[in-house]
Amino acid sequence: MKVIAIIPARAGSKGIPNKNIRILNGKPLIAYCIENAKKSKFINDVIVSTDSEEVKLISNYYEVNCKERNEELCADDVTLDAVIYDACKDIDCDYVITMQPTSPTLKWKTLDNAIEYAIKNDLDTLISVVNKPHLAWMEKDGKIIPDYVERLNRQYLPKRYEETGAFVISKKRVVSESSRIGEKVSVFEVSESEAIDIDTFHDMLVAENILREQRIAIAVDGNNEIGLGHIGRMLELADMFYTKPIFFFDRNKTKIESFGDTTYSLVGYDSMDELLEKLEEYSFTILINDKLDTEKDYVIRLKNLGLKVVNFEDVGSGADYADTVINSLYDDKTSNRYIGPDYYLIPKLFLLYKPITINRNIKNVFICFGGADPQNYTDVILEEIKKEEYKKYDFTVVLGRAKENYESLLKLETDNVSIKYDVKNMPELMSNADMAITSQGRTCFELAFLGIPTMSFAQNIREEMHSFVSEENGFIRNGISNTNEIIEALRKFIQLDYESRIQMHKKMLKTNLSHGRERIKALVDAL
Repeated sequence: MKVIAIIPARAGSKGIPNKNIRILNGKPLIAYCIENAKKSKFINDVIVSTDSEEVKLISNYYEVNCKERNEELCADDVTLDAVIYDACKDIDCDYVITMQPTSPTLKWKTLDNAIEYAIKNDLDTLISVVNKPHLAWMEKDGKIIPDYVERLNRQYLPKRYEETGAFVISKKRVVSESSRIGEKVSVFEVSESEAIDIDTFHDMLVAENILREQRIAIAVDGNNEIGLGHIGRMLELADMFYTKPIFFFDRNKTKIESFGDTTYSLVGYDSMDELLEKLEEYSFTILINDKLDTEKDYVIRLKNLGLKVVNFEDVGSGADYADTVINSLYDDKTSNRYIGPDYYLIPKLFLLYKPITINRNIKNVFICFGGADPQNYTDVILEEIKKEEYKKYDFTVVLGRAKENYESLLKLETDNVSIKYDVKNMPELMSNADMAITSQGRTCFELAFLGIPTMSFAQNIREEMHSFVSEENGFIRNGISNTNEIIEALRKFIQLDYESRIQMHKKMLKTNLSHGRERIKALVDAL
């Protein structure tokens, strides 16, 4: 079975001058088409039909044949049928594939799948299409009428195929000066990202973004010991990319339920070897780790797969081998590390809220010890605030998804103690507070963003290392504390005077936490 590819590439593009030879993501536009044809396991020969000297030079560089196109075949009103016929009429072959250089995002594997489909089904013609069902209108007899039978949501509309221009696969015998379409015709659906047909400058911009697109994987864990903040942060980060990362989690450390109701793809693994196999299978370009400390061997094996590696809050031996380490909580300045509050990823909903106003009297107290609260600080405080001296305050207590005894704690609600589980409106709840009590982790950044006077307790030795949570930044900081220490600290904190709270508020707002999202995304995009 002999298959040839013909690439029509004339010089006279008017909408985008010199379109076929413009550089797109580092290569001439026509180069993507030529490379796809050369990588195909079915295509025996590649012929570029052109009247452009520059296209000829590019074709020679890529070692493909050129067919000098006659002047009469270069006019705007000449169809591709005549051009393709002219290029193949003297060639003995079974199939002729028209491949337009305006489809740079098509993948060669997709092309081969289509050729195989055409041969297997003995088709006269196979046309690349994209399925775009939409409610549409048309003009008929001077009137605008609907081009649909019934108004339905898009996912329920019948398929509507648009030609992409990427390829038309034709048996040689059906190619003539006026047609490449035989009797036995079918379509081959390609993804929307592969369906770009460059006709405008906007199309070029979209294509460039697709060609530059990184294939991102995220490896993250969360449980009662390390909390769920890592998972929450990675779900937030994933929403910032113009692609859909796949999440990988260690089944021995993380329950799939810890991800909540996300629609991201979640893939579990049981060993490092299994994770590495899956990463190689999916052909990712970037892996983002948010699983605390990594080992040197782990990161080196990732790098050997050709991956760029980004680690969050990593102080393990693997950090020195990652491309980028992002750490808003620690002060550890080395060459590949981006540290401090400038690199805190504030959840998107907080950007809708402004700092609170400090009231003269304390009325509302916000309490949250993260997704897990392994030290059970929540339990201690709930027991304490049952006392009469606290009845004049309202408390909002938030329990995370990894809090093991949350069901029993939910039963402790009283008139002045509201207990919430796995909340979605955290900035709204915080904004109603006059002061807050929390762990020494990422929640402190959220409270600082809103300027809420805060007292923190460390859950573990690692949290005691978090440098942002300090008196300088407006916090009352405690280490790992026992029951008596918590009760004593609570009594002092809730009696803070107005001026002290004003000073804490001002110190918190000195740090601008709004732009960490963009900084982090820029670091990943630059890899």
